Amino acid sequence: MNQHPSRQSLPRAQILAERAFSTLDRFLHIEAVSGIVLLVAATIALIWANSSFSASYHDLWHTPFSIGIGTYVFSQSLHFWINDALMTVFFLVVGMEIRREIHEGALSNFRLAALPLAAAMGGVVAPALIYLFFNSAPPNSAGWAVPTATDIAFAVGVLALLGRSIPGNVRVFLLALAIIDDIVAVLIIAVFYSGGLDYSGLLIAALGIIMVLGLQMIGTTSAYAYVLPGAVLWIGLLQTGAHPTLAGVVLGLMTPVLPGRMKKPPLMLASEAINTFSHLNKQDASPNHLAEPVKQLKRAQRELMAPVTRVQMALHPWVAYGVMPLFALANAGVTLDGVDLAMGGSQSVLLGILLALVIGKPFGVIAASWLVVRLGWCVLPPGLSWGGISLVGLLAGIGFTMSIFIATLGLADPNLLGAAKLGVLLASLTAAIVGLSWGYLYKKRHK
Repeated sequence: MNQHPSRQSLPRAQILAERAFSTLDRFLHIEAVSGIVLLVAATIALIWANSSFSASYHDLWHTPFSIGIGTYVFSQSLHFWINDALMTVFFLVVGMEIRREIHEGALSNFRLAALPLAAAMGGVVAPALIYLFFNSAPPNSAGWAVPTATDIAFAVGVLALLGRSIPGNVRVFLLALAIIDDIVAVLIIAVFYSGGLDYSGLLIAALGIIMVLGLQMIGTTSAYAYVLPGAVLWIGLLQTGAHPTLAGVVLGLMTPVLPGRMKKPPLMLASEAINTFSHLNKQDASPNHLAEPVKQLKRAQRELMAPVTRVQMALHPWVAYGVMPLFALANAGVTLDGVDLAMGGSQSVLLGILLALVIGKPFGVIAASWLVVRLGWCVLPPGLSWGGISLVGLLAGIGFTMSIFIATLGLADPNLLGAAKLGVLLASLTAAIVGLSWGYLYKKRHK
């Protein structure tokens, strides 16, 4: 009979490695850490873009990167591949978060969604109006949507720094508000920041959607099978003139929220596989005989969770520690000497974004929440006081990823874009500091 070594008999190096990887896995799922990594990436970009090596920073992102088969070659800058391709994965996770919340979360019914929905709309309208007050004429006015977005990773990360003494409903409210913000941001990008549509691309996009539906109809649950249909959808949207990252949102919203149908329930499959392991072990079978029950166990493990949950969990570390920091590194590098605030209304762009995020966001969130409660449309959930709503409003002023993304779409003038990015960075830092300060006061009052 095969005798498996006990943990005590394992080499010390192996035990230490297992502990290290276990600690790393827990570390990667701490929400505050992803926000810190994002901040580090943005800081590196700023320092690099303003150092003696600034030319290498800008040259790097303009480096051509090509893919092709035979005579067909598609060549774009590295900046394009990050902003238009990799960010599709970020939007895929956003789409799946929205899908989950609509199915069973804060957006599953109007009574639950009324308060964060109102707060989010207030947090979109107020900043947009403040920005337009300072930038009413084009081309500056094209940046009106820049301060309307909330960065989930940064905002939740800062909230996590305040510890477990913050009531759980405060975090739920912030997540719901940020997700609704994302929905609004996606709609804004689709409606206002997509070019004139080339309808020939819609046929390609429709083919991608039909391929996804076809795979779902035949019960295909492997995420890898959907890469090709997703690529077809992305190419179609790119050809239409709509922003191709919206393909991620479409795929996310199409991801099933229930486990796939199987001949046998996943738990039964897992139980059978474990029984097979036990039987083969008693017979002193060759390890090669374990291949089939291992496959069966993996299949059962995969089917225990709904695809929308399983894929989101698998992609989260890659997005939080890969896609978003890389986006920050490629887009947060504002060369301060290259931004002339005295030229072309750049100062008003910076000021408008700064005031819109730091003042407009919390004002809109708090005012809209107060209004719907006052009108009797909803009530504050247990554990969520007006102090908690104020904290969420302040943290909602952290725009960063989505705000910078919208700025790159809306402001073509390099000087205005630089001013906008600088405004987002300053506003996000200010909102984080003010939010943390208020959060510590709020914690003391609730101890």
